[in-house]
Amino acid sequence: MSTQATPQNTPETTPRTGAQTTPRHTPQATSGTTPPNNRVHHVRAGELDGYTALSGGTVGSRKLWMGLVEHEPMSSTDNHHHGESEAGVYVVSGHPVFVFHDGEQEVRIEAGPGDFLLVPPFVPHREEHPDPYEPVVVVIARTTQEPIKVSVPELYQLTAADTR
Repeated sequence: MSTQATPQNTPETTPRTGAQTTPRHTPQATSGTTPPNNRVHHVRAGELDGYTALSGGTVGSRKLWMGLVEHEPMSSTDNHHHGESEAGVYVVSGHPVFVFHDGEQEVRIEAGPGDFLLVPPFVPHREEHPDPYEPVVVVIARTTQEPIKVSVPELYQLTAADTR
């Protein structure tokens, strides 16, 4: 297969590797059709669809959502869980604090650049960003196509009955 220079809205081939990449604004990405699921997809930095990098809508993934999220300094989320979705978190920069309840008290996990965290399905938690100057940037991967967020009034320990 030979490759020539291509218009912006068609697949491109990376000269060094021959890998095919599709810009976000291709007819596939904007027409509502699912991108083909028989090749490697490449979403370049700056081409995210909001926070979303990889999803069924952007690259045709079937069981994975992945995105990049930035939180402002001195901010926190509400108490919430992600329903049936597992969430893997990779800290790119900043020092977020993940808070959950172990049945007796709140537990605070302080994370930093290069750290990974797993938030199991239905586990109530919140993220805090206590630094007054530095934002937090994280990469999140979830096992559902849609980013589920269910707000809860307070943190509590997850029990088997809570997942039914």
